[in-house]
Amino acid sequence: MAIPAALVVALTVVGAWIDGSSSSSARSPGATASAAASTTPAVAATATAPAAAGTTTSPTGSGGGGTACTSVVHIGDSTSVGLMSPDFISDPALRVDAQYARVGVTDFRDEISGARSIVERYQGQENADDVATREVATGFDGCWVMALGTTDAANMHAGGVLTAGERIDRMLAIVGDDPVLWVTVKTLDPADPNWANPQMAAWNEALVAAQARYPNLQVYDWAAVVQDAWFQDDGIHYTSAGNVERARLIADALQGAYPA
Repeated sequence: MAIPAALVVALTVVGAWIDGSSSSSARSPGATASAAASTTPAVAATATAPAAAGTTTSPTGSGGGGTACTSVVHIGDSTSVGLMSPDFISDPALRVDAQYARVGVTDFRDEISGARSIVERYQGQENADDVATREVATGFDGCWVMALGTTDAANMHAGGVLTAGERIDRMLAIVGDDPVLWVTVKTLDPADPNWANPQMAAWNEALVAAQARYPNLQVYDWAAVVQDAWFQDDGIHYTSAGNVERARLIADALQGAYPA
């Protein structure tokens, strides 16, 4: 199932870039107002990636006790849109807000938007830096789930400024000492090389390396557990089944990383 135009702007590396970088015309495969054109999941025969050192691949949050993170901001790009969309998850109990509630989150803040990156802005929309700064300004005191990196990795390959490490530092400087769970990223053989998985793997390496600088950062290695059949044909976004599993596993990872 493709993400409807009314719900998300396509994952696209275009538009008004900031920090002095040049604009790029690189685009996601078949980029239109709909994020993917096919309803058939990608089934490329790739091996499951090994877990990176210092990451969580087997959430332990399915047991009792819940999470200490009763307030959560989830900042995500279009790969997170399906986590909250009834077009992908018809049962509200399986969407990510309900999954967070299942593990003890009582204040969930949905900050999901298509084409979102940390640095670049798509058509004047808030980037992740803007979102985090706004949430901090409201006095938010809680935990952060960062489902970011797919757009950033593509933007960097297309010529965007700032390295992966600098982008991660930028976000963590804003949130300060608050607990952070950051979800790794993966793609499956997309048509545009900017979105290829080597770019995603390099992002994940920078994310794991950042844990040495930030004791409040935990990494959930989604890239190590996501199944090929959970991807749409574009190799970037997820099917309904993939979104259901992703919602459940991210919530479990939050509980495992920050138990009550």
